[in-house]
Amino acid sequence: MPIKVPWITVFNLERIGAELPVAEVIDQLPAAGPLVVEAPPGTGKTTLVPPAIANLTAGAGKTLVTAPRRVAVRAAARRLSLLDGTSLGDRVGYAIRGEAKPGALVEFVTPGVLLNRLLKDPGLEGVGAVIIDEVHERQLDTDLVLAMCMEVAVLRDDFYLCAMSATLDAQAFADHMGAQIVSTEAVTHPLDVEYAPLPGRVEGRREFYADVAKLVPETEGRTLVFVPGAREVEWVCAALGARAVPLHGRLSSAEQDAALGGDAPVVVATSIAESSITVPGVRAVVDAGLARVPRRDARGMTGLVTVSESKSSANQRAGRAARLGPGRVIRAFSQADYQHFSPDTAPEIATSDLTGALLAMRAWGSPDLPLLDAPPAPALADATETLTAIGALDRSGALTDLGVRLAGMPVDPRLGAALLTLGAGAAPTVAAIADGASGDLARATPPAQQVARLARLAPAGPPVAAGDVVAAAFPQWVAKRVGEEYLLASGTRATLGVDMGAPEWLAAAEVQRTRGGAIIRAAAATELPVERVEEELRASLEGSTVRGRKVTAVGAIELTSTPVKLTPDQAMEALADLSFDAFPLDGEAQRLKERIDFLRVNVGTQWPDVAEGDYGPEVAQLAAGTTLAKLDMRAALLRQLPWPEAGQLPELAPERLEVPSGSHPRVDYASGRPVVRVKLQECFGLAASPQLAGVKVLFHLLSPAGRELAVTDDLASFWDGPYQQVRKEMRGRYPKHPWPEDPWTAPATAKTKRHLPPQ
Repeated sequence: MPIKVPWITVFNLERIGAELPVAEVIDQLPAAGPLVVEAPPGTGKTTLVPPAIANLTAGAGKTLVTAPRRVAVRAAARRLSLLDGTSLGDRVGYAIRGEAKPGALVEFVTPGVLLNRLLKDPGLEGVGAVIIDEVHERQLDTDLVLAMCMEVAVLRDDFYLCAMSATLDAQAFADHMGAQIVSTEAVTHPLDVEYAPLPGRVEGRREFYADVAKLVPETEGRTLVFVPGAREVEWVCAALGARAVPLHGRLSSAEQDAALGGDAPVVVATSIAESSITVPGVRAVVDAGLARVPRRDARGMTGLVTVSESKSSANQRAGRAARLGPGRVIRAFSQADYQHFSPDTAPEIATSDLTGALLAMRAWGSPDLPLLDAPPAPALADATETLTAIGALDRSGALTDLGVRLAGMPVDPRLGAALLTLGAGAAPTVAAIADGASGDLARATPPAQQVARLARLAPAGPPVAAGDVVAAAFPQWVAKRVGEEYLLASGTRATLGVDMGAPEWLAAAEVQRTRGGAIIRAAAATELPVERVEEELRASLEGSTVRGRKVTAVGAIELTSTPVKLTPDQAMEALADLSFDAFPLDGEAQRLKERIDFLRVNVGTQWPDVAEGDYGPEVAQLAAGTTLAKLDMRAALLRQLPWPEAGQLPELAPERLEVPSGSHPRVDYASGRPVVRVKLQECFGLAASPQLAGVKVLFHLLSPAGRELAVTDDLASFWDGPYQQVRKEMRGRYPKHPWPEDPWTAPATAKTKRHLPPQ
């Protein structure tokens, strides 16, 4: 174990930190981690904290610093080396996918690069410290490397772990890590916030972004425009002409350098410029108020979706205008819109496809990885299924030899599996997809260096058509044209957002979820994937009867269909996934379901969600020829209730409620609370509103003709107040009915015995 020599001066912090606000607190850094540094964007934490910690840990090895994007990694390394007065790749370096200039003392890397290093070298030999910057962005790889480095810190006394956050959630990270906090305040200048809502923001059409371009003010200094993605960056740049330059992750390193180091008056950027990099000279910000984030839908399909940004993102974007002096932010949304934004950006682990993350966790091997948030069970189940299908996991969930190999590859495991299967000829398409290419992938031109690097990882082989590569990696997104849309093998319908004509068959690599439906953003034409055609028996409910068909299909894409007579066993198998919604509920069964649902919400989960129950006997009846209409769904629902809950149902959620007149009006639970419609006279003498399962009954009090007179769940207050006005208005209209001044006294005919009807 290397000996830690504290405070060896390898970096001149006074020179590097000149005029940086974080320099005021740099002497407060503890000699050992874990540590959380809380510093707003623009305070210099990414520039000064790494050399300061490198000074502290010089005897233990180099300091690695993660930044969430490639452009941020290169920019941070270049700035520190410049301030250090050394050449990039000497004392300070960087490593991103396909490009590296290693540094001897400090090295900036993307979280993905660090993740691969951890999997190859879990002890991080030769590394004395890891600084994870912008942890508040909650990117999936960032969460993973933070958790893994926490375990490294437990095993190594000389390992210094630091997380840096630009928002006010530093305490949450500190509590999770057991860390100290060092904070610095931002240098604040006045900020003028203007709201200029534009039509079409939610739809996100090109016309909206043309209007965003018109919001760019004439001002001293540069204007930074925030839009959700690379396509929208190009739209705004096209509208602004030579005044604007783009800044997003799909640009080459030279193009990114031009945006950061040039003198164009307008920089149009994605969220890349929120906190992880600083665009120099900005005095105004135009914010479209949108972000592109991964989302996983109920079918398990994950794609990018454009949503309103969070309040924290909006505040960080605005703050970019007030770093150098008084600034101005123009928001293309209203103040009311802002108030409805979510407070923070959702962590990617909660919304993303977890295939690559699960493979990394299996390769890491820790059974209790200390993640900030537990991954959702459905997403983990889908990831497990995918990894098992490509052979990375065996049926027990253990990592296979192929899984070990895929975990060490710098691409998504599905792309890695396709590369190993199809050979080096698939490398150009794999590289294009891994690099985030959009459009027609057959025409993509990925970096040659990355193609060569991937080709070396695969067996030799001839060129492979782009469509074949995409179909091998994402078979669920093979699609067939159906009218103006494409039907994916997964069952989703999508429109084609790629300029590639209208091929009958294509394979998609990126499907973006929008409010208007799914849009294919990256794809390649292909042929009917004959090797994926399967023949199976399918059953469906037509009317109320089960009908069978012999189908040839590619997933959900049916090619041929022939009616067949199903045996009961075949029908049972075909109906195995029949959902609860397929069973019609008559009035009695529906009311029973509503009572059970009411108790589940108000009493507890010992009352089951009957929609998730076992209806195998009913499916068997259907398979044997019984029609839907003849199924006894009331009995099926009662079968889902455990004991003793089944016996408590009549008391906790009675179907009818006795009132002083002796009648038993029905209790309606459809709204989620007990509601009784009853003639007002029948409730004379009922002093207080009864409660069912702790919830007051809501009375709709009716006139003798059945018209509604009042709605209340507080009868005592009603009798004391509004009743007298009702009496005044109604006694003349209905003189044959009692309207006593004292409604507390029940009529002489009232029955007072308690009656509970059978369930």
